[in-house]
Amino acid sequence: MTQSNGILVFCEADGGKLASMAIELLGAGSRMATASGGKLSSVLIGTAVDGLAPEAISYGSQRVYLAEDPALNEYSTDAYLIILERVVQQCAPEIILLGQTVAGRDLAPRLAFHLNTEATMDCLALEIDPDSKRLLMTRPVYGGNAQAVQVCDTDPQIATVRPRAVSPSTRDDSRQGQVINIATELNPSAIKTKIIEKKVEVAAGVKLEEARVVISGGRGMGGVEGFNQLEEIAGVLKGAVGATRPACDKKWIADNRQIGLTGKLVSPHLFIAVGLSGASQHVSGFSSAEVVVAINKDPEAPIFKVAHYGIVADWKAVLPAFTAKLKEVVQEA
Repeated sequence: MTQSNGILVFCEADGGKLASMAIELLGAGSRMATASGGKLSSVLIGTAVDGLAPEAISYGSQRVYLAEDPALNEYSTDAYLIILERVVQQCAPEIILLGQTVAGRDLAPRLAFHLNTEATMDCLALEIDPDSKRLLMTRPVYGGNAQAVQVCDTDPQIATVRPRAVSPSTRDDSRQGQVINIATELNPSAIKTKIIEKKVEVAAGVKLEEARVVISGGRGMGGVEGFNQLEEIAGVLKGAVGATRPACDKKWIADNRQIGLTGKLVSPHLFIAVGLSGASQHVSGFSSAEVVVAINKDPEAPIFKVAHYGIVADWKAVLPAFTAKLKEVVQEA
């Protein structure tokens, strides 16, 4: 990479404002743009997203490519892919960043195929190599038991980033940037799918993917009552409760709380594992947590190999005192 054409961030919206994932990507993009000497651009696609362009600029985007059209109100793989290709043709980025979200996971490999390049999924860290100026992408491998640093030899280099894996950008409303409108005309024959029904998942409290504190239970919780105790702790810590697949299969907790390879990926500051063995499929879902605390009565449980702190005891003997102490500390604070 002898001459940088910059970095492009796919920004998603959430509730009429930039999604937290978009702000995190803009933070990573800003730092990499500085390291590579390129410009940071972003793309907004949808309906009523023109008002988000100044917000993207305030978070560091120097150019915002805007595709505003009522036909783009609902996410469509075919439509969004066409728009992204148009943006790439216009700005020729060397790096494209997307979130490890439903849309990002869907778009990244398809975009890579259309651009004759590669996509590295679920990155935990991004860095510009000071010598080669290539993007170093760190991602979990072997079910989360190890991490690999990958380099793409073709441009553009495409990566999806796990939520909360990188530091978000700092907002500065004095920043200036350019807004560039992108043609949104689409050939109806190119749109092969359409949404016929949409069901919104109503989640009470903190979203699992965005929680700073996550408490996860496994088969050892024994039933719904055990997870009710975890909910109490989560309430004190303003966190969220997750679970292993066996616990969800037994209907002790909703399926949308499953963490792991076939569930959700979380990156909390604190992860508390209660009554779960530490199977690699589950561990991969929280491998980027900053601090892991494990409570398990089996001293040989694999979870202790990944935990920073461990308590070898039956959770029924630990949680009541733990909860009481937490409430005491929170009240004093």
